[in-house]
Amino acid sequence: MKARTVVVDSIRIVIVDDHSIFRSGLRADLDASVEVVGEAADVPSAIAMISETVPDVVLLDVHLPGGSGDDSTGGESVIRGSLPTTARFLALSVSDAAADVVRVIRAGARGYITKGSSGGEVSRAVHAVAGGDAVFSPRLAGFVLDAFGAVAGEIATTTDELDRLSAREQEVMRLIARGYAYKEVAAELFISIKTVETHVSSVLRKLQLSSRHELTVWASQRRLL
Repeated sequence: MKARTVVVDSIRIVIVDDHSIFRSGLRADLDASVEVVGEAADVPSAIAMISETVPDVVLLDVHLPGGSGDDSTGGESVIRGSLPTTARFLALSVSDAAADVVRVIRAGARGYITKGSSGGEVSRAVHAVAGGDAVFSPRLAGFVLDAFGAVAGEIATTTDELDRLSAREQEVMRLIARGYAYKEVAAELFISIKTVETHVSSVLRKLQLSSRHELTVWASQRRLL
């Protein structure tokens, strides 16, 4: 019997796009280290697939049928409808409109790349996002900086807010906000992963935030990254 090839450090992903030809082409172009465990073409099926397969990363088209509420793109509905989840979301869209980029990042996506990216570029982006990094196509990064950068009137009592946190909590907060994974924070600060989790929970509670994505926005707006 022929030995089965085992791919080391394989990243499990779900592809969400309403064009089957694009999904097939992307699947064929991805590196062997990226394992496609599911596909979906609209918001309800995407949420169901993510819940069923629990992927590491979701490659998410911004414009999808089946959105609800004030979500005009569908991508936001997938992210919010999948919470809580350990999956990380990477937007992959033909659109490079600032409004689309900002909306899906505000919803919780860890990155945004365009469909002009090669299979290798998408694969590298998937690995980066799975590892806790944020990834953007070059010209899109400016939109994110403009949207989440410090804006007059949004920076209120930064000093007072930071005073709520201990010195160690501030260290953990900055690393988490920069996209570090828990195990990377633990290694950086020479503490256990459990201790990192405890500090993160405390930081979110004290700052009245609900997720690490909100923490990244909070820190970015106050130029703490």
